Amino acid sequence: MADSSTPDRARKRTKFFALAAGGTLVVGGLGYTLASWTDTEWVFGGDGSGGGGIGTSGFEVEQNTTAPFAAAGFVSDETNPGGALAFSVDALALSPGTVTYAPVALRTTADSIAGDVVLRAAVPATGLATQDDGDLLWDALRVRVATTTSTTAACDATAFATPGAVIADGALGTTAATATQRLAAAGASTQVYCFEVSLPESPALPAGTPVDVLQGRTAAPAWQFAAESD
Repeated sequence: MADSSTPDRARKRTKFFALAAGGTLVVGGLGYTLASWTDTEWVFGGDGSGGGGIGTSGFEVEQNTTAPFAAAGFVSDETNPGGALAFSVDALALSPGTVTYAPVALRTTADSIAGDVVLRAAVPATGLATQDDGDLLWDALRVRVATTTSTTAACDATAFATPGAVIADGALGTTAATATQRLAAAGASTQVYCFEVSLPESPALPAGTPVDVLQGRTAAPAWQFAAESD
């Protein structure tokens, strides 16, 4: 009589092998891999309208040297000598004790982020001819700079009377601003600077040099406003 338990034992053994194989069905020594469905998803950094959404900001400062600083008068001039200051008296006809004034306004452009700006000491203007052997006139001149956020403020002696307004005061070629000023984004604020250049009655000259030696000389200072964004 045949042993009827053999098929059952075989089935149990086969089932045990299938489980032990972790998903690989083992029958009669042959292996079969179970198939799987697959899918993928992607995302991208966009701007909401089909364009790239990762980019950089922009920082740009512009100047206007003509009061009352109409919007159309603002330009970008990033190389020495830059925009020409319009002095209140003939800057080429200074005499001892003479003072002359000139304003300039700064702001950011419409698409610029905010930042800070600082005035550097004067350097010789590039490309301008001067007559100042030994830099005697250059060393004799003095500069003061006052600043305000008012675009209607006068650029004269009164500009220097406001406490805290003066940011530079000293020899022309060595005096830089002592503080930075804030420029709001998108041209939302305007910073106005009033330059005062003077030839003192008793200017700094080498020992034994008469003041008359300064007659007929010319100098061409250029100032850099160094700006840095947030």
